[in-house]
Amino acid sequence: MNSTLFSTLESRKIVFQHLFHPKSIAVIGASNNGLKPGGRVIKKIKEHGYEGKLWPVNPTSSEIVGFKAYLSIDQLPAAPDLAIVAIPSKFVLTALRDLAAMGTGAVIVLTAGFGEKDEAGKQSEQEMLRIAARANMALIGPNCSGFLTKTYKGKFAGIVPHLPGGAVDVISGSGATVDYVMEMGLNRGLSFGTVVNLGNSIQMGVEDLLELYNENYGPDNAKILMLYMETVKKPDKLLYHAGTLVKKGCTIVGIKSGATEAGERAAASHTGAIANSDTAVAALFEKAGIIRVTGRSMMVDVACVLAAAKGPLKGNRACILTDAGGPGVMMSDELYRRGMILAPLKKKTRSLLARVLPAESSFLNPIDMLPSRTPEQIKAIFEILEQEELDTIDVIAVLLGNSGMSPNDEIYREVADAMDTCPIPIIPMLSSITSCEEEIQQVVHLGKCYLPDEVSLARALARIAGRSCQEEILPDLEGYDKTVIAAAVKGQTGALTPEKVAQVVKGCGLKLPKQCEVRQVDALPSACQTIGFPLVMKVMGPLHKSDVGGVKVGIRNLQEAKEGWEALMQIPDAKGVLLQTMVQGTEVIAGASREGDFGHLIMFGLGGIYVEVLKDVQFALAPLSPRESISMIRGIKSYAVLEGVRGEAGMDIDMLSDYLQRLARLVTDFPQISEIDLNPIKGWGKALYSVDARIIV
Repeated sequence: MNSTLFSTLESRKIVFQHLFHPKSIAVIGASNNGLKPGGRVIKKIKEHGYEGKLWPVNPTSSEIVGFKAYLSIDQLPAAPDLAIVAIPSKFVLTALRDLAAMGTGAVIVLTAGFGEKDEAGKQSEQEMLRIAARANMALIGPNCSGFLTKTYKGKFAGIVPHLPGGAVDVISGSGATVDYVMEMGLNRGLSFGTVVNLGNSIQMGVEDLLELYNENYGPDNAKILMLYMETVKKPDKLLYHAGTLVKKGCTIVGIKSGATEAGERAAASHTGAIANSDTAVAALFEKAGIIRVTGRSMMVDVACVLAAAKGPLKGNRACILTDAGGPGVMMSDELYRRGMILAPLKKKTRSLLARVLPAESSFLNPIDMLPSRTPEQIKAIFEILEQEELDTIDVIAVLLGNSGMSPNDEIYREVADAMDTCPIPIIPMLSSITSCEEEIQQVVHLGKCYLPDEVSLARALARIAGRSCQEEILPDLEGYDKTVIAAAVKGQTGALTPEKVAQVVKGCGLKLPKQCEVRQVDALPSACQTIGFPLVMKVMGPLHKSDVGGVKVGIRNLQEAKEGWEALMQIPDAKGVLLQTMVQGTEVIAGASREGDFGHLIMFGLGGIYVEVLKDVQFALAPLSPRESISMIRGIKSYAVLEGVRGEAGMDIDMLSDYLQRLARLVTDFPQISEIDLNPIKGWGKALYSVDARIIV
């Protein structure tokens, strides 16, 4: 959305009303031919009970689908709140000028053949923007299939279901994706409320519609919002409004497809080099609380589980109820791989289950009911689990096939009833979509969602388990001195000197090993005495010291120090040598790089081969809360090394978390820092030191 257009809350409220709840709609290019876009869209608006004023515009018709038609835009009785344009591309600019001249509030351009086609189309889009801006007119599209809202169904392509409002709303940059998602979701029991797509998004993109949605979000809106994006143009807006919606109780499931242009990365830091084109988007979605998925199948799976569970799961403890061993085992495996727990059942629970099920059944978790399961048994099992395991189980997955040994319709009905009454969320996996098609559709007609595959169910459960929408307060950081840091970076450009780097690191409140700069060989003996042996020698000048052989470790005496000096000063661009106390312990790397409008990406990983070769790292956007920093640390695959292995002491995790928060606070307070690496942070326990650092301003 243009920064000068709709810049006030009041102006956006008006835009929202015009787009979502217009009192009058003009369809430019309306037709009695239901196979044409203008004919289909006006027919759908009428069929779905729009109660406002509907004005068809067609130069050759006097009446269209029972409404008086107007030969031209200037003959309309008044400026419409909303105009839907469905005419050949060569006439669109003229229509927009006429609509703007009469004060139309908003326009949805369905017509294709513009910027997605060629350069001439892009130029036409720029003229559309100029026309809309001069008239302060909201513009959706072009190349858009339309809007579905509670007030009107203004969509010409694909599926146009009756949408009374329900579990899911959708904001999409692609019309086809909306249709594919609805086709799949409706068949699985999802109900849709507001569904919009934006086509080429020349004026208003997904972030702008998210802003309108958030500012008008209320009890009548769905608790699940689907987002589909191909570009992230306004990350700050996405972060704020998505995060606000999550705090309001809306769970967002999002797809970001395509490559992300997050800004150029210099190769000066590990952080900038390791971050790939999608890293910033992934970090943004995570910080905003958006559940990111990679395709519509997973999007529908997650939405079905959210709808059935009535929101995210409180924890990750699952119970599987199955009528066949194989599906239960496969789901158990996938739950384990995804970090979920199969909660062990209490002895009393198993005893009560033994009274209900045949002796050949399994009373552990998974609970194997055998193919002979009956509606009465399933009802009793739910009651036992509710009575005995309410505080130990976060979700019950019910895996049901078609054994032919008992009536599936009655079993499904018991499951549907329990989904309404049981305080433990119940999610059904109904696999017999061919042999029990009619019975499964009865479940859907009861307003219940299901999944057809147990492994997909496990993956979806893991995505929604334990998600929190609580607002996090960034703590005060003792010893963080913004004044000291400001003095160090003031007026600086490029790579900071070791002296300036030390000022910044100390200003952040991080520990530095004892160090001393030596620029003349005569000063070497005194410096060595100050630091003490053994020590480390590092060349000053070259940015990547290790790459040029610029680090000497384990220097035990003055003679070795002099030999090290001679070798290091032979390196091109060498300006001196930095002496440091030799620190023992585990090595980790922490860094930050600025990713354009996304802000700074914070990276954390184990040092050495883990970051160089295996790239075992985690990323998040600055600033960081304690929860975010702890999550980054625990998220690396080699986390066990940090806890200590084979008798070695580990690192204090709270101290590491504190260091990451300080690094994130630094780049948030001083955005002119483009890249920083603390590589490595080294030590044991709480004695953690920033052994080497490079900072580029």
